[in-house]
Amino acid sequence: MNAVFQNACYYQGGTFRRGTVSVSEGILRPDGKIQADARLIDCERYTLIPGLTDVHVHFREPGFSYKETIASGTLAAAHGGYTAVCTMPNLDPTPDDLRSLNIQLDIIRRDARIAVYPYGTITRGEKGAFISDMDAMAPYVCAFSDDGHGVQDDDIMRAAMCKARSLGKFITAHCEDNSLLHGGYIHDGIYCKAHGHRGICSESEWGQIKRDLDLVRKTGCSYHICHISTKESVELIRRAKREGLDVTCETAPHYLLLDDSMLEEEGRFKMNPPVRSKEDREALTEGILDGTIDMIATDHAPHSAEEKSRGLAGSLMGIVGIETAFPLMYTYFVKKGIFTIEKLIDLMYTAPCKRFGIANPFEEGKPANFSVWDLDAGYTIDPDDFLSKGKATPFAGWTVSGKNRMTVCDGSIAWIDPAMEKGETE
Repeated sequence: MNAVFQNACYYQGGTFRRGTVSVSEGILRPDGKIQADARLIDCERYTLIPGLTDVHVHFREPGFSYKETIASGTLAAAHGGYTAVCTMPNLDPTPDDLRSLNIQLDIIRRDARIAVYPYGTITRGEKGAFISDMDAMAPYVCAFSDDGHGVQDDDIMRAAMCKARSLGKFITAHCEDNSLLHGGYIHDGIYCKAHGHRGICSESEWGQIKRDLDLVRKTGCSYHICHISTKESVELIRRAKREGLDVTCETAPHYLLLDDSMLEEEGRFKMNPPVRSKEDREALTEGILDGTIDMIATDHAPHSAEEKSRGLAGSLMGIVGIETAFPLMYTYFVKKGIFTIEKLIDLMYTAPCKRFGIANPFEEGKPANFSVWDLDAGYTIDPDDFLSKGKATPFAGWTVSGKNRMTVCDGSIAWIDPAMEKGETE
């Protein structure tokens, strides 16, 4: 790629600057070093943001390619401004040894438009009974997770933490105590009681976080917690950090923007963990502001239209989010003055890259990784515009600001707005 982004507002080194950003043969260059055939792009109305990083996505391949593929998932991610993602291992086969992991790695090498870092499972088949072949997978995975399932057995989790520590890896935990679920599928709160649904109590999440934090104290394992949704979870993690434990966590836009008073009788409002109460949502925001919550991940989890058409009770759990996360967070947090755009970039780029050891630089002399945003462009979220195979989102019809026009990954265009490609948006 050879291009010059003139008059650009760009983020580098923790602050925004205005100037010219040049990409020559895919490398970010200092001003003045411009190829003769470089395309000139006037960016006076655009903002260049480092390529976003999502440490929690489900791209469904191998095993469930009718829901999503590496090709469609990474295209959707590039559409959303991402240049790096970590893919969860609830696949078929599950990546629980090197043979099964290599099936996924081969697809990634063939089809990925952006950088993809797979997880290996904690246990064989994510069944919680026997630890996976962590030794063989360690050089090729970002971390170990049984996402979609909480590890129920204390001894198994303790042994997994010890093994992960010995390998210099960390455990990324989906925290869910199965004994407290009782067939529930939405939060055990006001909507659940008013409409006769079966509820999932908050303790099913925070109780297992509490157990795991005790195990972290005993093992010294580095530990990351997936998609926290409750106020108790925030407080437990806050205390663990004050204690000095090597603990980080993520939450997702839907837990920060929705509560159970906003539910509707549609599958697009069903995910695991469920959206909780207003008090939980407020506690999550406070956790963002005080640094307890380290990063925003999407838990992008596509299903087929039929699988999401069975209402709250019958639909599968999971929503898509990788194409809407940045505009939602920018519109409803940055533009409202709750926190700065610099904080948002830290949550969606700097912190996940640092914690997961992902090289996704926006630095001179390195392969270019960034996205080009028109932050003033307003529009209504329409699932028909998604490039993901999944269309189920609770944010359909919401008005947002911020349209991505181009994503550059590793020096090549991963996605570009057709209008920009034709020069019609410049």
